[in-house]
Amino acid sequence: MSSGPEEIYTRRQKGAAGEKAALQYLSARGYRIVDCNWRCRSGELDIIAEYGEVLIFVEVRSRSGSPLQGTPEESVDGRKIRQVRATAQVYMHMKGQHERRVSFDVISVMLNEDMTIASLAHIQEAF
Repeated sequence: MSSGPEEIYTRRQKGAAGEKAALQYLSARGYRIVDCNWRCRSGELDIIAEYGEVLIFVEVRSRSGSPLQGTPEESVDGRKIRQVRATAQVYMHMKGQHERRVSFDVISVMLNEDMTIASLAHIQEAF
């Protein structure tokens, strides 16, 4: 078992670093952050933002280590898409937002071993 620097950080810490980077990225581009880490029985929504009239549900995926493991966005599979869509429906129902135009985006964050951002990609209307 290796004891490199990448093992110092937990999965939760890596996820938090990715979400923080995503929030900064969106805020800097004029998105209004409405909610973060919203939970209900069907799942969790990482970031809920508004841009103009559009309500945007953002799934944040972060990864560290070798790009040979695949990109963070490749981990958004059919099961995750269904879960995010179902959770977004609950959110919209609870907030009375039935008629809003929505977008489902993915922000992919690659982290360096020291948790700094190696790259960030924003995929609008990803699913």
